Amino acid sequence: MVALVSTVAYLGLEARSVEVQCQVAAGMPRFAIVGLPDKAVGESRERVQSALAAMGLSLPPKRITINLSPADLPKEGSHYDLPIALALLGAMGIADAEQLADFVAVGELALDGRIVGSPGVLLAALHASEQEKGLICPASQGSEACWASGVPVLAAPDLLSLLGHLKGDSRLSDPPAGEVEEAVYGPDLRQVKGQESAKRAIEIAAAGGHNLLMSGPPGAGKSLLAACLPGILPPLTPAEALEVSMIASVAGTLEGGRISRARPFRAPHHSASMAALTGGGDKSQEKRDSLPKTVRFSLFMANDSGNLVVF
Repeated sequence: MVALVSTVAYLGLEARSVEVQCQVAAGMPRFAIVGLPDKAVGESRERVQSALAAMGLSLPPKRITINLSPADLPKEGSHYDLPIALALLGAMGIADAEQLADFVAVGELALDGRIVGSPGVLLAALHASEQEKGLICPASQGSEACWASGVPVLAAPDLLSLLGHLKGDSRLSDPPAGEVEEAVYGPDLRQVKGQESAKRAIEIAAAGGHNLLMSGPPGAGKSLLAACLPGILPPLTPAEALEVSMIASVAGTLEGGRISRARPFRAPHHSASMAALTGGGDKSQEKRDSLPKTVRFSLFMANDSGNLVVF
C-alpha cells in the first residue's frame, strides 16, 4: 500500500510542494528515505521510529520506502519528520490516507512523540491556503499559522493527540490568534541639531522609499542621521508586515506568532561583504533575489571613503 502526504520545501521565501510517498511492501526489513534528503532528513527515520515506539507502535518487518517527490529537488530541514510519520501511519492502515490528503504537514518529532516547532510554518500555511488545504503543524506554532486566512489549522502537541483527532476519538483545540506587537521606535530627527538639508533629504527618502548617499567628514552626523531614519518611517502595511514575518518565520525567530508593524533596521559594519549580509554558498544569489524591498530599504553601510549609503 502507498500513502501520500503533502508537505513543502523552502527556497528563500518560496514554499514548493513536496509529496511524501510511503510504501510498505514485502521483502527484507529496511527503512529507506530517497529523494535527495540531506543529513537532517535522513536522520528522521530514527526520530520517527522512536516516536512511534513511544505510542506503543512498532514498524512492520517489511520493506519501508519513503520517497520525497519531486526527487530532483534537494530536501533540507527537520520539518519532514511529521509528514513522514503520517505517511507511514497511513501506509500501515492506522491513519486514514484519504483524510491526510487534505492537509499539508510540517513539524519535527521528538523521541517521545512530541511535535516540536520548526522554521517556516507561516510559509507552509500560506502555501496550504493557495492549495486550498488544511495545515498540520506543532501546537507551539499554531498562532503563527493562523495569519494565513482561511486555512484550517490542526496544531497538535504530540503525535498521539493528532492521531486521536484524525480518528475522531478526541478534538484538538483551536490555536489562539497571533498578536501584533506595538512598534517600538528608536531615535528620531529631534535629536539632530542643525543639518537641515540632510534632515530634509532623510524625510524625502523615507516618504518616497528612495536610496540615500550621505558624504561628509567624520563627526558630521551621518551615522546619527541614518540611525534616526527608522523613527520617521511609516509603519509596515499589512502585506509588508506579512512579508517581513515570512523572513522571521524561515529564520525561526517568529516567537509566539507575534508580528511587528515596525520596519526592520540593520547597521552592519562597513567591512561586511555581500556573503556576510545575505549568506554564502550556491544559493546566495537566490537569497538576495528573495530579499524584500522593505528590508533592503532599512539597511545602511559606510564605505571606505567615509560616505554613508542607505538602502
